[in-house]
Amino acid sequence: MTVPESSRRRRLTVWIVAGLAALAVVVVGVLWAAPTRYLPWDTTDFPAVDLAALTPAQARVVTLLEDEHRSQRPGTFYAEGVEEPWCADFVSWIMREAQQPLSNPNSGHWRIPGVYTLQAYYESQGRFEPVDGGYRPTVGDVVLYNNRSWVGQHTNIIVAVDGDTATTVGGNEFGRIRVHTLDWSSDSAVVGFGRLAS
Repeated sequence: MTVPESSRRRRLTVWIVAGLAALAVVVVGVLWAAPTRYLPWDTTDFPAVDLAALTPAQARVVTLLEDEHRSQRPGTFYAEGVEEPWCADFVSWIMREAQQPLSNPNSGHWRIPGVYTLQAYYESQGRFEPVDGGYRPTVGDVVLYNNRSWVGQHTNIIVAVDGDTATTVGGNEFGRIRVHTLDWSSDSAVVGFGRLAS
């Protein structure tokens, strides 16, 4: 006995609708669970920060971050003309301009182009604080991420702290410099922090 054509079309339609509904549930779930640094839209403005309450080094970092967030220069600006993922280049540039230069452990140069090497630098300086070590980050500290399920390694800089939540600024986020809120105790991608030099 053959199945009528109209019955086959109805079954196919049901399968297509069910598949699309399942896909929609997955997409909504991913978007709901994803930290904002992994999402393409940018809705967070630069926060108002009381510079008088900060050390001179912290104030320089925050002022530079605000200027660069407003300017939105291309990543090659921070990477000395190199086309590459530039989140660590951005951190390196900010620290150099804030009179807190980093030093690439492989070359001695101010620019550290990779997050892994950025972490190695902080470790070599005794300024790396693992997320599970009880350290409470402060303004000017660098956040180091490693999330294989999303985009891998990433880094940004803290501009404000409120309890267990920090406001961060990072480069190379959908080609832009963006602001995010971070709950470091619940974000499994956070590896640790690079402390701002005293």
